[in-house]
Amino acid sequence: MQSIDITYLNGPDVKALALTDAEILAAVESALDAQGRGETVIEPRMHLVPESSDKGHFNVLRGYIKPLHVAGVKVVSDFVDNYKVGLPSEMALLNLFDPDTGKPLAVVDATAITDMRTGAMTALGAKHLARKNSKILGHIGARGTSYWNVRLLDSLYDFDEIRVHSRRPESREAFAARLEQDLGKPIIVTTDWESCVRGADIVVEASRLPEPTPMLKTEWIKPGAFVVPYGTMSAVELSLTDIMSKMVVDDWGQCRKGLPFGALRPHVESDRLSEQNLHAELGQIVAGKKSGRERDDETILFWHRGLSTTDIALGHAMLVKARAMGLGQTLKFA
Repeated sequence: MQSIDITYLNGPDVKALALTDAEILAAVESALDAQGRGETVIEPRMHLVPESSDKGHFNVLRGYIKPLHVAGVKVVSDFVDNYKVGLPSEMALLNLFDPDTGKPLAVVDATAITDMRTGAMTALGAKHLARKNSKILGHIGARGTSYWNVRLLDSLYDFDEIRVHSRRPESREAFAARLEQDLGKPIIVTTDWESCVRGADIVVEASRLPEPTPMLKTEWIKPGAFVVPYGTMSAVELSLTDIMSKMVVDDWGQCRKGLPFGALRPHVESDRLSEQNLHAELGQIVAGKKSGRERDDETILFWHRGLSTTDIALGHAMLVKARAMGLGQTLKFA
């Protein structure tokens, strides 16, 4: 067999790459465009639950992007109590492959990729679906992806007011302090959900609930707002979908009936969100196949569950930049 080398990018390598906000958004948007044009394969995620879902589980995501000529598999863990032992709640590895031969190309620490691409999906959803003059952001949750939600949204909207809330006071205070330092603007820390969400132009719900609980009330949502719920367990009322002018997802195959987890799982199972009343997948909007926001008075919901292709596109962008910068380790595979 011919000699095969693979590139390994560890956490410090990924940090040293220092991808800009624009580079992150461009990589993820390219994956969405390819999806909208039918040039991807996205396999529904699989789950491994070692003991119980309220403690933690693994997600396995698989996909292929034709324009980039790369396939990939990511395994990401999600364990809610990891903060107690000094670990992030989500850690991940991404494997990249040649789609013609199956030859392994790279292994990448995908912990940061998971956070970045999730934030990019939220921000790109807002780019196409939120009002252009959105000035108030209400963000629930301080998990790893939350930082990139706020940072990348602010890079597009330069908010006048950013409100954050999470269950633990120490968590929300630390989250706000980090954002204030990196964004150079004050962050409002709220002690309850309502004061964070009510009247906001963009609402992001990234809570970590042990079981489905309707914490976010429909009456708090401002007409014309853009709402992004994506907690693992549903934190919204069933009536939330009733007020929406348009409902958009990242991939209907991962949102359809019969699958576990997700912020709108009860809405799908009760047909409040279905393939019939779904407006579009975000990739169709990015590719120009479906409309985004058309009027300021539209109240729009975007539910993203996480796309393997966005992980792959961002990992591929990191691999290209790492090679140009001489970063990473070469490992002998064969």
